[in-house]
Amino acid sequence: MKNYDLEQFGLSKEELFERVPNDSMDSEKITAPKYSYWRSVFRVFFRKKINIIILVILIALILFAYIYPMFASYDQFSNLMNSTAKHLSPSAAIKQFGFNIHYILGTGGAGQSTFDAIWFGSRISISLAFVCAAINMSIGVVVGAIWGFSKKVDIIMTEVYNVIGNIPYILFIAVMVMLFTASFWTMVLALTVTGWIAIAYFIRNQVIIIRDREYNLASRCLGTSTVKIAMKNVLPFMTSVIVTLLATEIPSYISYEVFLSYIGMGLKEMSLGRLIYEAESAMVTPGWQFEFWSPVVIASIITVVLYVVGQNLGDASDPRTHM
Repeated sequence: MKNYDLEQFGLSKEELFERVPNDSMDSEKITAPKYSYWRSVFRVFFRKKINIIILVILIALILFAYIYPMFASYDQFSNLMNSTAKHLSPSAAIKQFGFNIHYILGTGGAGQSTFDAIWFGSRISISLAFVCAAINMSIGVVVGAIWGFSKKVDIIMTEVYNVIGNIPYILFIAVMVMLFTASFWTMVLALTVTGWIAIAYFIRNQVIIIRDREYNLASRCLGTSTVKIAMKNVLPFMTSVIVTLLATEIPSYISYEVFLSYIGMGLKEMSLGRLIYEAESAMVTPGWQFEFWSPVVIASIITVVLYVVGQNLGDASDPRTHM
């Protein structure tokens, strides 16, 4: 070992070396960078450029669906008496009305702007999906957590699930819509009255897996309440699972609305499904195809983008990806 002459540093031994006090509290401290869960989630999410692109597309679609109708004076029957304005292709509509954003996708059966109709319909369909997802996920997560911890609730809810879970969901929704007026809130009721049960059952299974792990058993032995264990130890651990589940729920409600409207049992409002239903004949009529395929493409883009963003955000919510 090489010896150094301390005088070359121009400092005394007292200045070079200092006795460190033996503090039991300081010895327990761990030197590590501060960890923020949600900061890590967004860091992992935005690490992939494709997520940024898809998120920008999603934000643009949502903003256009909610902001554009505020400034567009859309009237479905404004050209109803003009027979030359009906079922026009984009080129024919621009030729007749001049280059205008309202007619870049042609006109429909009543001479209405297909472009305007799509965004007015998108606002209704997206709003329906968000409202249903908020209701079903809120009830499903809360009931599922109670279901997973309480054995008495488990006995009752399992029987309820076995009965309701065997009824085809789409058939139940169709019956509800037929019994009541096919309005926005009727559709919300039909999609949420039993839609939360499958979510609650899934959450219950996840809670059962996590609740009996060693650290939860230790917390219970130390006297920690069940509510605190659920709120602090179980549900935060399931954040990625809940986000992933939400990613599949939101697009599914748009799909249900489009399907029911397509078979004539959906909303009476001009939603995406209603647009597709009314333009069904245009699918096979030469020159009218834009009237049908435009809302189909927009509905497909919205559902796919919502699903992909949700899935990738769910992956980023997994703490194992934060290393």
